[in-house]
Amino acid sequence: MAGPSLPPLDLLIAAPRGFCAGVDRAIQIVELTIEKYGAPVYVRHEIVHNKYVVDDLKAKGAIFVEELDEVPDDVPVVFSAHGVPKAVPAKAAERGLNFLDATCPLVSKVHRQAERLVKNGHHILFIGHRGHPEVIGTFGQVPEGVMTLIETAEDAATVMPPADMPLAFLSQTTLSVDDTVEIIGVLRGRFPGIAAPRSEDICYATSNRQAAVKAIAAACDAMLVIGAPNSSNSLRLVEVAERNGVKARLIQRAAEVDFSWLDGVRTLGITAGASAPEILVRELVAALATRFTVREREVESVTEDMLFKLPRTLVA
Repeated sequence: MAGPSLPPLDLLIAAPRGFCAGVDRAIQIVELTIEKYGAPVYVRHEIVHNKYVVDDLKAKGAIFVEELDEVPDDVPVVFSAHGVPKAVPAKAAERGLNFLDATCPLVSKVHRQAERLVKNGHHILFIGHRGHPEVIGTFGQVPEGVMTLIETAEDAATVMPPADMPLAFLSQTTLSVDDTVEIIGVLRGRFPGIAAPRSEDICYATSNRQAAVKAIAAACDAMLVIGAPNSSNSLRLVEVAERNGVKARLIQRAAEVDFSWLDGVRTLGITAGASAPEILVRELVAALATRFTVREREVESVTEDMLFKLPRTLVA
């Protein structure tokens, strides 16, 4: 005799989602470093903001530390995808450490822009979140006092930069596209001559994942975003869903799903932050299938084909 039928649930799975080229590259750098030099390989800070990824790399022989002082002599060390202040590789070189830099090339591009602007005499208004590793790394590229952090439109409206210096703005790569547009609008209104980056700083993957959420939001009753609570780009996806009229939650794994929150939901949107592997999306779909008769459909808004080269020392 057949058991009771499960309630139906339509899943709209956003694409693109999950790993971006910078995250893919950073993980490969750690794996190839372990392959080439053997375990253990030390990694300064989480290579990317995702517990599943970090735990997987730990199992392969990576040891994660907060500071370079915790790295013993004569072992390789990898710097995270978020970038590090200049003082970190300088200190590693001073100690004679074999270090590999997994900084996302798009973050490195912002670093070089900051250096160039400061060299040309600009004061930089940097749009970002205080304490985020990417912000710390970018501020660490230039001398103290030549860059001011702008977190909100209110900051942009009240900041008092040096009056005797030309101004420029740059931004963290994982921000809300809409928030950043608003902040830039305020800055341009107050400082019409402010210099802009040559191209948008918010990375293609962040923009694309936010656009993919917007593309399915109107058709969803709720949305689940797979990502870490310290992942800036994942938190922004929750905000984008909510701003587009959908209740949304961030979860790290399927085990965190509150099924009572899904009461009355007929169409559920699913996406994943740029540091979350696809295996966690499949895990979530499988968990939902134990409570619902699921019907899934992927909605692709943009095709991504970005690839970043690996360091020559690892692929030679």
